[in-house]
Amino acid sequence: MTALFPFDNSFARLPDRFFARVVPTAVEAPRLVRLNRTLALDLGLDPDRLESPEGLDVLSGRRVAEGAEPLAAAYAGHQFGQFVPQLGDGRAILLGEVVGRDGRRRDIQLKGSGPTPFSRRGDGRAALGPVLREYLVSEAMHALGIPTTRALAAVTTGEPVIRETVLPGAVLTRVASSHIRVGSFQFFAARGDVEGLRALADHAIARHDPEAAEAENPYRALLEGVTRRQAELVARWLGVGFIHGVMNTDNMSIAGETIDYGPCAFLDAYDPATAFSSIDRHGRYAYGNQPRIALWNLTRLAEALLPLLSEDETKAVAEAEAALTGFAGLFEAAYHGLLNRKLGLTTMRDGDPALAGDLLKTMAENGADFTLTFRRLSAAAPGAGPAPEPEAVEAVRSLFIDPTSFDAWAERWRRRLDEEPGPVAGRQALMRSVNPAFIPRNHRVEEMIEAAVERQDFVPFETLLTVVSHPYDDQPDFARFAEAPEGGGRGYRTFCGT
Repeated sequence: MTALFPFDNSFARLPDRFFARVVPTAVEAPRLVRLNRTLALDLGLDPDRLESPEGLDVLSGRRVAEGAEPLAAAYAGHQFGQFVPQLGDGRAILLGEVVGRDGRRRDIQLKGSGPTPFSRRGDGRAALGPVLREYLVSEAMHALGIPTTRALAAVTTGEPVIRETVLPGAVLTRVASSHIRVGSFQFFAARGDVEGLRALADHAIARHDPEAAEAENPYRALLEGVTRRQAELVARWLGVGFIHGVMNTDNMSIAGETIDYGPCAFLDAYDPATAFSSIDRHGRYAYGNQPRIALWNLTRLAEALLPLLSEDETKAVAEAEAALTGFAGLFEAAYHGLLNRKLGLTTMRDGDPALAGDLLKTMAENGADFTLTFRRLSAAAPGAGPAPEPEAVEAVRSLFIDPTSFDAWAERWRRRLDEEPGPVAGRQALMRSVNPAFIPRNHRVEEMIEAAVERQDFVPFETLLTVVSHPYDDQPDFARFAEAPEGGGRGYRTFCGT
């Protein structure tokens, strides 16, 4: 019989100081909550075997699969601006890597599978609520078209975990292009381990930026690749109102994927100062700060890479600065291009950033819901045929405390749309393709978690997962999931869940 996972492990072949070899801790009574069968097939796996007792044993950590080389990776990181020289996988164990049907290499990792040498006196376990949150939100992000880690499976352990209260335990099987973080490079830089730093950079280039190997300065090319991916990723976050919540350097993947869905949440009423995380007391990682923090994190990566950029310190700094200089332009191009598409514009003109910015400013002043405003604009946009129905326009106006403030902006918007070249027949379809009807509304996520944790009722989880897996479709049977919460979501708080 073929192996359950056709592992081909490259990270495990790096020197031993890159990780600690550790096996998952067996649990008493695992139960499969959900298997992502579609993802399993994409990875070239057999979903029926993964759902079997054999598969459940591996997904829960009771058994190490054939070919696995379980390990906990070492890394450092800046946490809320403060450097911690050693962090590492404290409750996650990398089983190995598989190459999917598309030829892409991906990590298979268990989260909540027991203590590791990096657990820092923690139990290495995960509670059911955070596992379901990460499963649902990461799959929603994938459906929204945003690069992200994926969820292959969620399993309950039959064992309690102790946090503020006693909670049911669970294990998440996470799939990622890799788990290499900015903090991974910081780990070796902090120790003056240039050879370790070089080995990690060479591994990262081979895995994520193979064309960089042919560049005049491969390590600058690596930095430029990470910079481009992060600029585009954060622009996409802003486009759907996503707030990561804990953008520490150890939570920033160099693969350009969204990773570590701890205290994450989505905007309801638009306010760029929104920060939901209970531990982000000063708004460091607020919605509107995310581009600035991404560049700050990239600067920390550049500092770590200095010994590789050049033996001459002055030249190394110049190489790093040159690579980072591109961030602003990359981000602005991605962000304003996305805003234009959200407004139905296919060309870019000088006044477009101001047009979009004025709408956002008016939304903030009027407490307008971010997702609903843009989705309803899709229906109110002038298309082929008669002018928009008054009901569609009124549906947008009703989201503003002062509807006349929207009227003034909308007149400018319509004039700008009139300047667009070509047919207008596909305008509404274009807008609907980038303005989701459904996001994982925070109050719905909490309802789902409460049902699962308090009543072992997973129907709300399955229903919400179905809805957010098709975010751009109308889904009239699930219209209630598009509704904003009372009060615009103000006062909502998220918690890390570790």
